[in-house]
Amino acid sequence: MVSLWGSKNGDEQTNEADNTNDNDEHSQQHPRQSRDADERTRLLPPRNEGYLDPDDPAVSPYNLFSVRAVRYVCVLFLVITFLWWVLLLVSIFVSPPMMHSRGSGFFDFSFTTLTVGNLLIGLLFFSTPSKAMEVSSLIIAALLLLDMIIVLAVQRLRSEEGWVGIASVIWATVMALYNVMSDRVVAWGKQEEEERLTGRKETRRSLREWCAVLTATIIMIVMIVITIFLTATLILRSRDASLKPPGERYYVDGDKYKLHLDCVGNATVDADGTRIPTVLVEAGEYPFEDTMDDWIYNSYQNGTIGRYCYYDRPGFAWSDNAPSPHSAGMTSDALSEALARAGEEGPWVLVSAGVGSIYSRIFSSRHVRDVHGLFLIDGLHEDLLYRIASPGRGFILWGRGVISPLGYDRLFGAIFKGRTREDRVYGKSAYQAGKFIKAKLQENLVAGSLTKNEVSQARNIQTPQTPLVVVSSGIEVRRDTQWERKQEDLTKITDNLISWDVVNRAPHQVWLTFEGRAVLEKRLGELVRAKHIAA
Repeated sequence: MVSLWGSKNGDEQTNEADNTNDNDEHSQQHPRQSRDADERTRLLPPRNEGYLDPDDPAVSPYNLFSVRAVRYVCVLFLVITFLWWVLLLVSIFVSPPMMHSRGSGFFDFSFTTLTVGNLLIGLLFFSTPSKAMEVSSLIIAALLLLDMIIVLAVQRLRSEEGWVGIASVIWATVMALYNVMSDRVVAWGKQEEEERLTGRKETRRSLREWCAVLTATIIMIVMIVITIFLTATLILRSRDASLKPPGERYYVDGDKYKLHLDCVGNATVDADGTRIPTVLVEAGEYPFEDTMDDWIYNSYQNGTIGRYCYYDRPGFAWSDNAPSPHSAGMTSDALSEALARAGEEGPWVLVSAGVGSIYSRIFSSRHVRDVHGLFLIDGLHEDLLYRIASPGRGFILWGRGVISPLGYDRLFGAIFKGRTREDRVYGKSAYQAGKFIKAKLQENLVAGSLTKNEVSQARNIQTPQTPLVVVSSGIEVRRDTQWERKQEDLTKITDNLISWDVVNRAPHQVWLTFEGRAVLEKRLGELVRAKHIAA
């Protein structure tokens, strides 16, 4: 007896087998006709089942340990560079031990900023290497290598930048070369993974990748331009370093920096054997060589004075920058040290202008026996120090200092206006130099605190018998009533006022007019002779 289920299954299997045989026979008798291509026809042959689509996220150079290691090292370098950048930023305002550079400090800060930007761009566009990125990085590396050679080869630049600046430019060069190497490693890793996972190297880019390449290229071109400006400014600085200073430069403040000092004429004595005072000149807002030198030298040539000395404050002309913070009293101490090292000694008649009067008054209070006269030319009163101590002015000075290594204004002046080495070192373009800006920033930072306290103490210490001459600008006195009141108050810092003159049409720099020069030379001769006779 046959089971019902078994009979049914058997019949189905038999029928299926018969149908299969019939189909095979039909296929052999009537082969499939090929048809024309339509919208359902594949244009590409089917891919092998072992490969991935090129757009698959799994196709990534990060699969390789070597690529990941390069990225991790780049992140480490970025962290180290950023910490160094922060330290350099702080050192502009407060010099850490062993980190003072005799230059402005803005160049090493700029090189480090460039390095941070270089590494950051390398990380942001790490997975999309391109030939443009590689070539741009190579150009930056070549320019930085040239910068490194210039800094190491020129003795003056080497001494100004110090080990901090040298380390910064070397690190910037190495990091630029590392960017070139990492770009090549990622490109190699990307090709390796594409060939392994997709069967071929991918030659096309997605829209996102093209946008990334375009953005990176534009940024790198900007960085190339910045590096070119840095290099050109360094070349200009190396040219300026060949200008020899009159006089000598002396180490001061524990040999941390050098101060430029020069003396003209010979020390003389009168018939009684008393030494005639030497005029010690303190410049105002700008270097002595481009402001007061002409009329002081004319006074010497005319026989009004027999001998004079002048110096450049830290950061001015041939003098190095001092460590931060730096007050007027510290500058006066540095001048005292430089005079001692040069073998110069009083008696002195101090001549000063503008903000330089603050420095002269502090110097006078610390050398009361050697100072035989004070000559203030439109001097700044201590109560007006707030005008140079404002935070807004300080921020502007800091901003100018940060971009000063680009030297666009100095380069423009040298190329199109014929500015010379003299113009850039102490002349009409000296205010564009990073050293000068750093000196003004230091002056701004402590004008309302340390410097004001020092000059207030100097007023109490100043001997009342010291002869005093005050010459004021008529233009400034008429323009500013507060300035007029403070000029009058300056005539009372001693009890021995010889004269107070207000030169009507003279500007702040009184010596720029003929009448101003005549008054200055006349009063200077009277001051020197008065003290000489009194002595």
